[in-house]
Formats: sequence, C-alpha cells, structure tokens
Amino acid sequence: MPRVATIDPRFQSYNIEMVEVTGGRFWKPYAAAGADAKTERFAPRLPIDLRDGRLRKLAAALAPAYLRVSGTWANSTFFADSEAPPSAPPAGFGGVLTRQQWLDVIDFSHAVDAPIVTSFAISAGTRDAAGQWTSEQARQLLSFTRSAGGQIAAAEFMNEPDLPAIGGAPDRYDAAAYGRDFAAFRAFMKDTASDVTILGPSTIGSGADARARFAVSAEGVDVVSYHHYGALSARCGGGRTAKQALSDQWLARTGKTLAVYQALRDRLAPGKPIWLTETAESACGGNRWAATFTDTFRYLDQLGRLARAGVQVVMHNTLTASDYGLLDERTHLPRPNYWAALLWRRLMGTSVLDTGVPQQSGFHVYAHCARDMPGGIALLVINNDRRMRHELKLPAAAQRYTLANATLTGGTVQLNGRTLALEPSDRIPALTGDATAAGTIVFAPATITFLTIANAGNSNCP
Repeated sequence: MPRVATIDPRFQSYNIEMVEVTGGRFWKPYAAAGADAKTERFAPRLPIDLRDGRLRKLAAALAPAYLRVSGTWANSTFFADSEAPPSAPPAGFGGVLTRQQWLDVIDFSHAVDAPIVTSFAISAGTRDAAGQWTSEQARQLLSFTRSAGGQIAAAEFMNEPDLPAIGGAPDRYDAAAYGRDFAAFRAFMKDTASDVTILGPSTIGSGADARARFAVSAEGVDVVSYHHYGALSARCGGGRTAKQALSDQWLARTGKTLAVYQALRDRLAPGKPIWLTETAESACGGNRWAATFTDTFRYLDQLGRLARAGVQVVMHNTLTASDYGLLDERTHLPRPNYWAALLWRRLMGTSVLDTGVPQQSGFHVYAHCARDMPGGIALLVINNDRRMRHELKLPAAAQRYTLANATLTGGTVQLNGRTLALEPSDRIPALTGDATAAGTIVFAPATITFLTIANAGNSNCP
C-alpha cells in the first residue's frame, strides 16, 4: 500500500470553548432541556474545572493533541490583565477571562500535552473611534501567556468571520472590513509573536461570504483553517434524524466541504496546509444521538477521510460540553466517541496509506502505518450498512478491535463484546485486540473495526 499523505502528530485534537473557561451561557444538553430543547437553547454554567483529575487523565490519554480555546463567545471576551478582574464586562465586551482562568488553561495544556490554539476578541471594545481593530487585548493575552510559561502554538484572528452578526463583530462587517483588520492582525503577530502559526480564515460556510473572506486573507495565513458541521441540530431548527446518521450521503459531507476549501487553497494559497479547527455531529451543541454510538461512524469516518486527503489537524468540538462532547460535561465519563478517539490515538500512525480497496456503499476502509509498531499496518474498517455484512480478505494474521452496540443510540459501546467503562480510581481499561487468522474476515452490520498487522513488510512503515 503506497503512502498518500503524512498527518501532524497532533492530528486528532479538540476544543474547549472560551465560554466554558469563563463561565456563561452555552448549549443546554437535551437531557436538561427536556421537551423545551428548541426554546431553551442555552443554559448558564460555571467555569470548567480544568484541575479535575478525571478530566486531565482522559485528556492526557489522547496526547499529543492541540487544545483550541475559542468559539463564538471568544470574539467578545475581555481578558482582565489585573489582580482584581471587573465584576462585569467592560463596554463593548460580553464576557471576562481572568488571569487565574487562563493560568488554569496553561496548566491544563502542559498537563495533557496539548499546546494552545486560540483566537482574539474583535468586538466593539477592541476598536478605535474609526471602528478599526486594535491589538491591545491580544497583546496583553500573548504577553501574560509568555510570562506564565504557556505556549500558544497557533492563532486565528477571530472565530467564524462569515457569521459576523452572531459573532460580536460591528454592524455591516463585510469582507473588506475583515480584510483590513486581518492585515493589521497579521502585522501585529509577525512583529509580536512570530513563532505563533497564523490560521485562517476560520470560516464556517462554503458560500460567497466564506469565499470572500478567504480571498482577502489567504496570502497572510500560514495554515488554512475552516469549520465544518454537516447540519444544524434540532435545538437550532435542524431536521436531520438518527436514521440518516450512518448513510453514505451524510458521511460524505465532510469531504464535500473540504473540496471547496482545497480548491480555494490551491487557487489563493497554494501549498499551504489545511486544518479543520472545529467540527462535530451538528452545530448548536449536537443532536440527541451525538453522545451515542450512532455518531461514532461519523467521527471515525471523518478522521479517516480527512487524513487520506492530507488534512493535517482535526479539532473536535468539544472535549466536554453539551451533547457533542467526547466526555459527559457533568461527570466527565467517556462517551462512545471518546473510546473511538482513544483507539485511533493508540493504533493509527501519521503515515496514511492507500488501501487499494475501492470505496463502496456502506463499507469504508482506511489504512495507516500502525502507531508505535515498526513495520506494522493499521486498518480502520467501517461497515455503516445497517443490514448487510461485508468481507475483506487479509493475507496475514491481525489483532482485531471491533466496536459495536446492539442499540446504536445507546450511550455505551462494546469492544470485542465487552462494554467499555472506566475501572476503579478512573483507570482506563486495557484495550486489547482479538487474534485473527489470515483469510476472509467478516464485518457485521453497523460495526467499526480496527485491525493491526505486525511485520506487514510495507517499506513505507519502517
């Protein structure tokens, strides 16, 4: 199998929203909203406890990764660079980030081997009399981070500039205004923090607004960044059902969005890497099944598909907030997607291979050099067909790791027939494979399987 791409060692990464760090209103989980999910979209929350032992242990198990602290609320968050932060946001801001809260982010970043990716405030409080963005807030955050021993590895100017009306931007904030501000941001960053990778444009759409903002910033970014959600969740009026969640049409949406950004990159920023800095089951906190095994097909197929296309980093939204979190936001217990993420982290290396297996309806096969297994190959085999089994012939013995659940919308997942759960003292259980002989392997309907083949003899995997 020839090598087709090489991905960043921190390819599989995640978001903790800025509003989680500061406290505020975020997407209310369906279990808490009940029948009022559409009318009660948001719920107040206290700042996340980034010193929680379980949270740190589970995040560290996904290392190395990037920790992105951004989101819509970051666009209007005031960094209080003082010992006594204000009790309310200053004029032109919607929230307050204290020194201690950011110190907790820095400490968490170190503890779990996840350098910080962020964006900066761009709301009215950051602007001069002419309405142009000023860098003082960004300067204070960068300076404080350095003084505290933190590392901001990469930064976006603002979150989702193609949705200015909900993102704290001034009225009539068009592409020209964004381009002017981005140029000022780039000049500031190159002068003040030249070691920080500039990402952009961090847009959410693929239409005219996103394209226009890409055009005015493409020359100034080091890495192209974009966001992708295949749909809106029910709490924001989306009508997608769980029956569609395993369909080839749904799984293909991430590739269609990428194709738009690849075409823009090739035309306007040729050769620059691409990062997907925010993605999940659906926007606005995810649907009810985002916390179940149903979404694991989307999660892993997206990783496999984008790695094969050469995307360098994929950041899941979120680590632990609302229904699309890898962890339950109240207990920090793992959801099915967390176990899938952990298997990917342990088995799939950074060299991406061409399987030679044509993609077919209901059956997707991806291959990488195996992680920490010189000469080994790892396969990800997704049978997203709900009714039909599929087969694959392997010429060598393998270790098999099959994820399944008799009830797709259940909140647990089985590995080779054993339900995965934390052990006493929050120990992560052994994730062991079953020895599988060479020959024809059968994959049951609606299952996901990793296969590792030691000593595969592939010269691309020394």
